[in-house]
Amino acid sequence: MSSEERNQQLPVTERTRHRRLREQGRTGREDLDAVLRAGFVCHLGVVVDGTPMALPTVYGVDFATRTLYVHGSVASRSLTPGPDTTVCVTVTHVDGLVLARSVFEHGVNYRSAMVYGVPRLITGRTDPEALLHGLRVVTEHCAPGQWDYARRPNAKELAATSLLALPLDEASVKVASGPPEDGDGPDGELGLWAGVVPMGTYFGVPEPDPALPAGISLPAHIAALGRDGSRGAASDAG
Repeated sequence: MSSEERNQQLPVTERTRHRRLREQGRTGREDLDAVLRAGFVCHLGVVVDGTPMALPTVYGVDFATRTLYVHGSVASRSLTPGPDTTVCVTVTHVDGLVLARSVFEHGVNYRSAMVYGVPRLITGRTDPEALLHGLRVVTEHCAPGQWDYARRPNAKELAATSLLALPLDEASVKVASGPPEDGDGPDGELGLWAGVVPMGTYFGVPEPDPALPAGISLPAHIAALGRDGSRGAASDAG
């Protein structure tokens, strides 16, 4: 990433303006990218027929085109919110439980991003090439190398799959880190333990399918996931 790209700022809108805990707000595009790179599960927030829904699903990002792809089924009503309907995609990583001396000062160290926009619905019927590209982005975002290793989707599978493509033009990013903040006040004299209990997401040792025939070795790209361990450390947030 060039210095120019690192210095790019996210536009501030009424939806993304940091009104509370402004010191936790981040406005650089690299901050947004770091949060998105560190995970692959999001919540899609949308209103369908007057009912709010928050759908957990997987995502992938094409950073070259600044496009977020959200995976879903053609049968999912949450992927048909209606034309010109704004959705919100949220990604959150919990990095630690902050245990202070007083309950009021307890908190969570986290990294989060909320992406707003009007998505474009992609199906195999409307644009099969765009759907294949988006599925490749989602697959490679979750497990780099898997798209070229596994069988590609067939026509029947593509017909049952859809994606939402959302531009990364409007987003709010927040990052909280550090120890409790009550050590310098009166509660610091209570003689109680305070600190942070770290939390994280990691890849464990790959477990073969029980139905896997003998002689099929673990692919290098999957073995690399297990060796790498963590999925995006807190320092990725910048």
